[in-house]
Amino acid sequence: MAGAIIENMSTKKLVIVGVILLLFQALSFMVGGLIAPSPTTAVHYMATKCVDNMKGHHEGKKWFMPWGPNQCEKIRDFEEAMIKRIEANNIVFAVHIPMSNQEMSSWFQFILVVLQFDIAFKMHNQIDDGAIVTIDVGLAYRDNSLSEWTEMAHSVEQRKLSCNLTTIKSTENEGRYYECDVLPFMEIGCVFHKYYLLNIRLPVNERKKVNVGIGEIKDIHLVGIHQNGGFTKVWFAMKTFLTPSILIIMIWYWRRITMMSRPPVLLEKVIFALGISMTFINIPVEWFSVGFEWTWMLLFGDIRQGIFYAMLLSFWIIFCGEHLMDQTERNRFSMYWKQVGPIVFGSFCLFIFDMCERGVQLTNPFYSIWASDIGTELAMAFIIVAGICACLYFLFLCFMVFQVFRNISGKRSSLPAMTKARRLHYEGLIFRFKFLMLVTLACAAMTVIFFIISQVNEGHWHWGDHTVQVNSAFFTGIYGMWNLYVFALMFLYAPSHKRYGDEQSSGDQVGNSGEDIQLTTTITHVDGPTKVYKMIGKEAQE
Repeated sequence: MAGAIIENMSTKKLVIVGVILLLFQALSFMVGGLIAPSPTTAVHYMATKCVDNMKGHHEGKKWFMPWGPNQCEKIRDFEEAMIKRIEANNIVFAVHIPMSNQEMSSWFQFILVVLQFDIAFKMHNQIDDGAIVTIDVGLAYRDNSLSEWTEMAHSVEQRKLSCNLTTIKSTENEGRYYECDVLPFMEIGCVFHKYYLLNIRLPVNERKKVNVGIGEIKDIHLVGIHQNGGFTKVWFAMKTFLTPSILIIMIWYWRRITMMSRPPVLLEKVIFALGISMTFINIPVEWFSVGFEWTWMLLFGDIRQGIFYAMLLSFWIIFCGEHLMDQTERNRFSMYWKQVGPIVFGSFCLFIFDMCERGVQLTNPFYSIWASDIGTELAMAFIIVAGICACLYFLFLCFMVFQVFRNISGKRSSLPAMTKARRLHYEGLIFRFKFLMLVTLACAAMTVIFFIISQVNEGHWHWGDHTVQVNSAFFTGIYGMWNLYVFALMFLYAPSHKRYGDEQSSGDQVGNSGEDIQLTTTITHVDGPTKVYKMIGKEAQE
């Protein structure tokens, strides 16, 4: 009876396949490190202070430009505003994205903006504990420098200040600046327009305690982060190349299974489902975001990744369970509900968290779940629950991997009772199972290691005359690695056309007393899960 390709492929061919996959893996890292630029660019903006002398008396909404032919009336600082008797409610902080003589591109994919206040210490105007700053902000866009601004979003948001004065609070230290944390401000999931304009007001109402006790704000700094267009093109090209590759191997894999005289077993179904989830990630629908204003692409990308990782974690559990070799029939998904349950529940918690954040941002780009105490507690609750589920999953997985290796080690003691050819076959089979588990561990470890490297290094290395973009190499390399992992699974665990043992049948009919050995493979009965080979001494029955 035919087994899986991994059981029948010679060591030489298996090494060749491994070398080819390693070459593609190296290529995926090199594409990001040597060809693609850095994944993102951060641009610092200083808000310009504009004066709105006609607040509430405009025929339409007036937008204040920090520069250009229609620039606003500006003041340098609040001392000048006090001399000119300009009220705080008439001051508008204006920020134009991008800088002068530049324009945004749909290849930038998204804009993430964070905000930081420059707050000076004054004895008579200190920051209260738990101070909340109220921000009245509007966002507009246009596609050429001569057209009128069109409002895109408007909201009144609150952000909790977290500032610390590193010196003693005394009159001698007046004028020193607080050290304030960066605040989440805005996120747009599609950069469809060329120019964006932010108008920010800090309305003051002493009777309602609005913007009271927030210190003396001097300036507002914004940092805009967007994806580099060059990296986007490389990323789209990788997706376009990998989509047909995984799709073809997936169709080939399922065709091989359907050609068998038995129904597919659970492990084969899960591998096929893993291929579907990988294809779902690979499909380059992002190409449409270049020509259409699809602000939901970030949320859609999170959902696709969540489905793939949930499927990957489920596969690891089922893969280990199907190779436990403990004479228990597990060819049913219901046998794994205790292990898969935490994965589903944890993924659902992260999905709800993402919907509470990016789902709301589809209509209000200034919303942040971290802006309020209730939102922060809710977000932390979802993350903690997901973390607990991850810990439970990790414990389950470690326990099952330990059982697999323990059972395999126990069965090895029975191998000497077999003929040399059959013993070599099963030694290779056990080795390949162990090898695949170690490859899985290596992939997970490589993901964590490269993530840490990308976070702690300066973003690029110099290698001779070349500059290696480490962050880009991380994204393209890890993305390529999991594609190759899924590709290898579908290739190695596809049913083989070879029938091992036919040429050994005459030599295996000699009966001898010996210890029973039971090995689990991916070969199945019509009515059973994984085919169990029982070796009684040197006699083999298939």
